[in-house]
Amino acid sequence: MTVPIEEKFEAMKAKAYFPKEDKIENIEIPKKGKWNIITFYPGDFTFVCATDIEAFMGLYDEFKKNDAEVYAISTDSIFSHKGWAESSPRVKKSSIPMVEDFNKDIARKFGLLNEKSGQAMRSVVIIDPDGNIQYMAAFNNNLGKDADHILNAFMGLKYLRDHPSKEGHMCAIPANWRNGKEALDIDVVKDIGKL
Repeated sequence: MTVPIEEKFEAMKAKAYFPKEDKIENIEIPKKGKWNIITFYPGDFTFVCATDIEAFMGLYDEFKKNDAEVYAISTDSIFSHKGWAESSPRVKKSSIPMVEDFNKDIARKFGLLNEKSGQAMRSVVIIDPDGNIQYMAAFNNNLGKDADHILNAFMGLKYLRDHPSKEGHMCAIPANWRNGKEALDIDVVKDIGKL
């Protein structure tokens, strides 16, 4: 069962391994009052998954600067996360908390668990500061994520939140929008058929 877009996702407790600090902490997902970028991946010690973490790490400062927390989640144990971070040249440089979902509750609750393999699907979820899901995408396991696209989608969602629609209007992000470009301010009566 997938949680519908724009519906609240109730926070869940989990353990996370922080590679840069080499520490394990109990956390809540999503973190209240922040944007949450959750990157699910099938498993530790895999090839494409390491490139996903590296790609998100390359944009980590941009996410943080814009009030977002980034989490990487798989159905591996916290000890597997630690072992992978210690052995992978890509993962060991990461500041992204690696969340344990060993009992598969988080992936299942999002509707992103492959019940056949027992692994999380390669996927991304963006949750707003109120805990509402605003973006969800799942991919073929052999297709690495486009972190630039996900940052852009996040910035579009943040823009929409920061610029609420005026009465009788709709603020919208057009296709191929990039951060810094104009959004659409649509008069819902006068602009019908004009776009």
